[in-house]
Amino acid sequence: MIPENIQSKVRLKDFNPATNFDRKASKLKVVSWYLFKMVFFLTAFPFPNALKKFLLKLFGAKVGTGVVIKPRVNIHMPWNLEIGDDVWIGEEVFILNFDKAVIGNNACISQRAFLCGGNHNYLDPTMPYRNGPITIEDGAWVGASCFIGPNVTVGVDTIVTAGTIVVSSLPANRIYKGNPATFVKNRWKN
Repeated sequence: MIPENIQSKVRLKDFNPATNFDRKASKLKVVSWYLFKMVFFLTAFPFPNALKKFLLKLFGAKVGTGVVIKPRVNIHMPWNLEIGDDVWIGEEVFILNFDKAVIGNNACISQRAFLCGGNHNYLDPTMPYRNGPITIEDGAWVGASCFIGPNVTVGVDTIVTAGTIVVSSLPANRIYKGNPATFVKNRWKN
């Protein structure tokens, strides 16, 4: 039973979005991106990948060749995004990249995966940002409905199976599943 006389120390009204966070873009760029994102990315209409790649590059992303971006993909800040060659990004993927998000060559991010580079310092009553980069290395596969947290690297050729929660970095050539992510076996024998 919770005693009734305990009062919360959290003070969200004192949260300062400028603390430890730089959007690295002007307000005009941010607003413009949101408009383009609503029309060309968040829609179910399958706009050509070439158009989506062009728009991402226009807003500062580095995008390789052979990239497939399915409908309803939510990319928060393209200027913090690097995508390698021959990458697949499935429907309804959300890349919340307050910090750098890097997706290596031949990587696959499946439907509804959430790459969440944003967080808050829950030990401070004002809950300042505690963001971090995410790296999905070459050949990695992030399964459907996975959560990848800030400051995480998914190693080369590693598989994160559907619904897995990843909050710390994973080495290369492994298969992980569950919450928290648990090692299953090596992907390749050699």
